Amino acid sequence: MDIQKQIVDILAEATGEDFSDNMDQELYESGIMDSMTTVQMLLTLQETFDITVPVSEFNRDDWNTPNKLVEQVKKLQDEE
Repeated sequence: MDIQKQIVDILAEATGEDFSDNMDQELYESGIMDSMTTVQMLLTLQETFDITVPVSEFNRDDWNTPNKLVEQVKKLQDEE
């Protein structure tokens, strides 16, 4: 399964929303994601992709759309 599909599935599980047709949907300003959902999503991303998301370096602007999530996960995988 490709990264984009997995992230869409993770977001759907965390938010109840399907982003497969709207990968540029703003997650925070639209109120879809809050702090609890973010923590849940980050833990799932770390477990699923065997990455570490440094909380001290987490910037919502870098993670605020499904496309940006894909980009960040790929970046972290490259660093591993």
